[in-house]
Amino acid sequence: MVQLDKIDQNIIRQMRQNARITVTELAEKVGISKTPCLNRLKRLERDGYILGYTALINHTKLAAGHIAYVQVTVSDTRSEALNAFNDAVRKIPEVTQCHMMAASFDYLLKVRTKDMTEYRTVLGEKISSLPHVSHTSTFAVMETVVDPGTD
Repeated sequence: MVQLDKIDQNIIRQMRQNARITVTELAEKVGISKTPCLNRLKRLERDGYILGYTALINHTKLAAGHIAYVQVTVSDTRSEALNAFNDAVRKIPEVTQCHMMAASFDYLLKVRTKDMTEYRTVLGEKISSLPHVSHTSTFAVMETVVDPGTD
């Protein structure tokens, strides 16, 4: 893996702040000319440092402003069982993130719903009925302090 220099790191930092920035503006901010900046940007994309571009969404306006994190413990951690859980959880649109954990539980889910009432339904009818789920614990978000908007 190629080590990124300070200019590459600055390009990534600028792109994280505003992915819609023009190459001309980006070049100015990182202190190089437009053509080398574009070449570096394309290389960062090609080499997998920049995976894509996304929009920051106002989830409240889309009736998905309630966030809950759910710890999930499964009853079977063999590959077949984990694959079944993974495949099924991907089909729940309210689950915006799912991470397998090295912890006292197996998965951590980020769930977006309209409100606690809708969350309760998603938990009871969708998450709890995922393959091999034996236990869940919910942590409801009261206020978001830092969120890069990449969920």
